[in-house]
Amino acid sequence: MSEEIELKLEADPDALAALEASGLLPGEPAIVRQRAVYFDTPDHGLARAGLALRIRHAGGRRVQTVKAGSGASAGLFARAEWERAVDSDTPILDDTLPVRPLIEAAGTVGPVFEVRVQRRRWIVQQDGASVELVIDRGEVAAGNRTSPICEIELELMAGQPAALFALARRIDSTAPVRLGVQSKAERGYLLLEGAPAKAFKAEPVALAGDVSAAQAFQQIVQACVRQFRLNEATLPERRAATLHQARVALRRLRAAFAIFKPVIDGPEARRLKTDLRWLAAECAPARDLDVLLERAAAHPLRDRIAPARETAYDRAQAALASARARALLLDLAEWSATGAWLEAAAAKPEPAADFAVAALDRLWRTVGKGGRKLARADDEARHAFRKTAKKLRYAAEFLGPLFGRERQRRRYRKFLRRLGALLDTLGALNDLATAPRIVQELGLSGDPRAAALLADGEKAALLAAATEARAALLDSKRFWRG
Repeated sequence: MSEEIELKLEADPDALAALEASGLLPGEPAIVRQRAVYFDTPDHGLARAGLALRIRHAGGRRVQTVKAGSGASAGLFARAEWERAVDSDTPILDDTLPVRPLIEAAGTVGPVFEVRVQRRRWIVQQDGASVELVIDRGEVAAGNRTSPICEIELELMAGQPAALFALARRIDSTAPVRLGVQSKAERGYLLLEGAPAKAFKAEPVALAGDVSAAQAFQQIVQACVRQFRLNEATLPERRAATLHQARVALRRLRAAFAIFKPVIDGPEARRLKTDLRWLAAECAPARDLDVLLERAAAHPLRDRIAPARETAYDRAQAALASARARALLLDLAEWSATGAWLEAAAAKPEPAADFAVAALDRLWRTVGKGGRKLARADDEARHAFRKTAKKLRYAAEFLGPLFGRERQRRRYRKFLRRLGALLDTLGALNDLATAPRIVQELGLSGDPRAAALLADGEKAALLAAATEARAALLDSKRFWRG
């Protein structure tokens, strides 16, 4: 068994060509064509267990590899792997491999998809470290479906992981690249599903009961970055849904910074949070206009609103493609994995479960004190209460897996339902409060037809529903105290 530490970068073909022509890479590459066949049980039990089994053909040799932790990641991929030479395309499964018990339970494994690439390889010296840099161009193939691969992999051969990020920044200054969050195995399994480009909702963060608060934060950041990047990548195909989920990922990240402030606070954390706030603000107008257009589905002013939304999307996509946004994701991945804050956290470790109780208690008290007069509060006060309630929901979603007893799980599910109902009504009230400002910015406030977009008649019912939902939430049992 060995461990690989790898950083993945995604780029378009023109960027890869520019990188190879730049002179940044040392000398001529070693070039090899590779074909890798991935195997799994009929019910994809290996993938569900976070394992990948493949046999790769390259240079006249076959090598069987099993990778553990080969699924979702964001930033550094640190994976255990087992390799051996084989003579055929039939996997050799013995007691040295972690997959054998799974396969014996399922009965058999068979090929599920292939990865075919041309690999160009260099060894780069960076900050006293040795890094294998490869450029892969090719495709994943599952049946008659294919998906292109166009990526850079930086694998640490010797030295410190910081060298991978330093080299990634040098590459990005030459040709734009984005942080990669999918392994080739994951690309293959997604292709097997045959689903079109879709919006990726937040995935549960599988926190084990024995993790520290610092480790919990690292896992949460990875999950949020992954959600953001997967939606950013599919934004051109499904704009409204993916932009919304990308913004959700940014909100979750910012909430995580606030929730874990006692653990991570420092100049770098504050700088990253400032940049996250900037990126969220650049995407906000497009989302606001999506909401207004949804309300104006058959409205005569729709044709006046649609061009403004196109301009807002241009602004959002320019921000997402900017050097500042690309650097933010690299900085965030490096800081969360290797930042100086980890030294202080290691010197005074705190179990994540203890941290979670204190954090959830603090947010619960804040929500209990706020929103007492929702029906009479102004829009700004209701919005402030909504942000606090959102932070409580994100904290509950992040930290809920730490409370696994059956009674706690029942309370957890009820708690999230009631909190969700409150946030739904507060969100609808916020949309009503935002609409007049957007209508004014579009120069439509003097148009008598614009009144139908404001829907003031809905407000009283929403205020009553929000008041009722808040009361129901405050009557909930605290699952973290169960």
